[in-house]
Amino acid sequence: MNHPTALIADDEPLLRDALVRQLAQAWPELRVVAQARNGREAMEQFEALAPDICFLDVHMPGISGVEAASRIGRRAHLVFVTAYDQYAVQAFAQGALDYLVKPVEMARLADTVARLQERRAAAQPAAQTEALLRQLAAQLRRDAPPRSLHWIHAQVGQTLRLIPADQIDYLRSDTKYTAVAWCDNGQPAEALVRTPLKELLAQLDADHFVQVHRAVAVNLRAVSHVTRGGETATIHLRHRAESLPVSRTFVHLFRQM
Repeated sequence: MNHPTALIADDEPLLRDALVRQLAQAWPELRVVAQARNGREAMEQFEALAPDICFLDVHMPGISGVEAASRIGRRAHLVFVTAYDQYAVQAFAQGALDYLVKPVEMARLADTVARLQERRAAAQPAAQTEALLRQLAAQLRRDAPPRSLHWIHAQVGQTLRLIPADQIDYLRSDTKYTAVAWCDNGQPAEALVRTPLKELLAQLDADHFVQVHRAVAVNLRAVSHVTRGGETATIHLRHRAESLPVSRTFVHLFRQM
């Protein structure tokens, strides 16, 4: 049997790279022949290369992973990759489709690989899932994904870190990047991400994350106390020595402190 081939579609490059590395460990014979940033690219790459297996992120710009899967149909084995369990429960509880939840765990990936290998060895086509995929696509169009990020993906050296949002102390804009400061097992840590501060704030819980300066946002759960000084203020953090400036534009947020 020829070496199996795969396509990975995810709009987050760090997660694509991480899944490539994990698959290399879990299934060394598998060749990842294509990577796509969105559903449209996934379709183009699939039509050009006809991979055996497609790992599709559920939420992607434009054409979703579910819509791309509907167009691929039974021409490939399908595995969804999702950060949002609620979109998977119905389809996967029925055993009709396989899925991985971000962050992908090696044990779960090994189970998925074993099922894919069995289906290929038995020359079983992908399951009849057209109606189910249409139903899931309709659900995705109705429901917006959750607003709040539960974690932020950051590259630290050669490692992809998944930083829990509730452990973040503050965010600071740094030219083309955003510095994420958090506590890692009680120790201060920092990493850079490519997502602009404004975009991150739009996705984080607004009850806890507030902008306090043109280039700084803080997690209110990390604040120890605030000292006022005229028309500005300074934020002192619970677990870090550094302090954060509060500009005149945002000082009203702390008038009751």
